[in-house]
Amino acid sequence: MALLRPSPAGRYLDATVGLGGHAEALLRASGPTGTLLGTDRDGDALVRARHRLAPFGDRVTLRQGRYEDLGRLVGEDARFDGILFDLGASSLQLDAADRGFSFGREGPLDMRMDRGVGLPAADLLRRIPEDELADLIYRWGEERWSRRIARAIVSAREERPIRTTTELAAIVMRAVPRRLWPRHIHPATRTFQAIRIAVNEELTGLEGALEEATRLLIPCGRVAVISFHSLEDRIVKRTWRRLEADTGLHILTKRPIVPGEAEQAANPRSRSAKLRAAERPDGVSEEH
Repeated sequence: MALLRPSPAGRYLDATVGLGGHAEALLRASGPTGTLLGTDRDGDALVRARHRLAPFGDRVTLRQGRYEDLGRLVGEDARFDGILFDLGASSLQLDAADRGFSFGREGPLDMRMDRGVGLPAADLLRRIPEDELADLIYRWGEERWSRRIARAIVSAREERPIRTTTELAAIVMRAVPRRLWPRHIHPATRTFQAIRIAVNEELTGLEGALEEATRLLIPCGRVAVISFHSLEDRIVKRTWRRLEADTGLHILTKRPIVPGEAEQAANPRSRSAKLRAAERPDGVSEEH
């Protein structure tokens, strides 16, 4: 909130509205007349957000879609004082066993953020060749044991299809030597992350979405991004540095803001979060 500086009558965009927590904070801080447009690809999340934000009436508008399509979702002439991206999977997705995101809850191996689009993770794992699977796990999960894990998955699927989250987690755990399991995360964390990113094509359009966000800001408007792993954070840093050189974008956080010990204790999922923010300069060309 401090970085976005919400103010009365301001116009804000939450490009990953999720359950509406950040949106609610922005609406409260920009009262009584500030407005917010919230977008999310997950229809289930929008139902929950709509209920949570109902007290704000016509100050809030919610639309379903991917942040890669921001220009279409918000309209060509829309401009905002502040824009927020909260990347990755939401708590709703992680906590709902039937969504298939969590290795700690047995459920169908789905992982789609929009269950009406694309193929579930089980279908991906049934079809993908071993070498492509190993590359995927290494690229999107930064998993050093990617080849052993891919080999174990292929061996297991030859016996029977891998249909549940706990089946996949058990395969990964057996593939990685117990003495070499990571100390602070579950051994299947990086594999699940990689498969989720691949299923949802999460990083494909992030750079373009960040560029579009700067175009949608008013002069001196601000954009903030919360990322949860190094792949996302790297794209944010690289994109903003290029825009800093090309357009004069002012990066407000030379180093990311990270949660302190108290926040991590209260919310363990915040431990890997990084917050960065930037400001559109006055007078930047619309073509950027």
